[in-house]
Order: sequence, then C-alpha cells, then structure tokens
Amino acid sequence: MQEAIDFLTNKNPIFREIIEKYGLPPIPKRPQGFETLVLLILEQQVSIDSAKATFLKIKEYTTCNPETMVILPDEEYRNLGVSRQKTKYIKILAEAILNKELDVESLASKPAKQVREELIKLKGIGNWTIDIYLMFCLQEPDLIPLGDIAVVNTIKELLDIHDKQEMEIHAEQWSPYRSYATYLLWHYYLNKRNRKITY
Repeated sequence: MQEAIDFLTNKNPIFREIIEKYGLPPIPKRPQGFETLVLLILEQQVSIDSAKATFLKIKEYTTCNPETMVILPDEEYRNLGVSRQKTKYIKILAEAILNKELDVESLASKPAKQVREELIKLKGIGNWTIDIYLMFCLQEPDLIPLGDIAVVNTIKELLDIHDKQEMEIHAEQWSPYRSYATYLLWHYYLNKRNRKITY
C-alpha cells in the first residue's frame, strides 16, 4: 500500500492533503463468491447501510446460496425488503451459477477484463458492481469506478472536473494504482460527512 500512496501523493498533492487531514484510508476486503455479489446487487443505487440491513435480514431468514435463493418465492423477497427488480437479478445470478454458466470460484484466477466480460452478461450486474467486486474481492489495484456517485462528486469537488470522460482521462495518470486513488477519494467523502462505513 505504501508504494501506491507514495506514487499518488507525488502525482497530486490533493492525496497528501486527504491523508494529512483524515489519515490512511481503509482497504476494503470482502469474501469472493455468491453472497458478496448478492450484497452488491442490493447496494445498487441505495446506501450501503440500508443494503447491509436487508442482506442481514436475508441471512437471518435463510441460507444465502444459489440453491436457496433461486427457489425463494418473490413474496418472501419482498417481505425481506428486496425490490422486484433486485429479486429478479439475484435469481438470474443464482441460475447462472447453478447452470454452470458462471463459475464464481474461477474468477480469482482470471484477468480483470475477462471477469468483466463474464459478469456483464448477467442482467442486473453492470460495470459498477463488477468494479467493486474486482476491487473488494479480487484486490484489483487499478480501477476507478466512475459509476460511483461518491467518487464522481469528490473528483468534481477536489479537482473541478465535471465531465466523466475528462475524469477518466485525468485518472489515467494514477495508473497502476487507480483503486487506491478511489479508496482515498471515498475516505475523503465519508470523513467530510462524518460517516463511518465498514466495507
């Protein structure tokens, strides 16, 4: 991590300022597999806290594995606080694993590009979900998820860049440590709002 931090603080003083003000960012880690993908589907377009609450309800109620989730009635999903759309996405994911269309275990041994190609085929799993899975579960060091509102808003605020394409071009100079740049941007975003998040 130190190597990444040294690299980024040399590229842009804004990263040094974040560290001086808020300390080093936590490096998010989550287990690989179906459960984390379910949690990521739940986290789409809602707060991490409310998604986590729903996820814990599911885990208290039943076993969160493809075999169980594929046959769980829609009504029970609804009672657990899962929207109709997300219920569909979770079932599509479970079916893909059960039908051997997706081998989640093998993703760790594949390059990021291939992981993206395999996951993007599934309805309900877009680039944001894939970026976070690659970063949190597979420890991919060089990604900037520009589908993430906190990242986009922080770049706007700190670097005065408002166009996503320009953000992408600007972030190229942070390669090969764009994921660490992302962790620093999140760290700033959350601390400034006095929010603590456990990934």
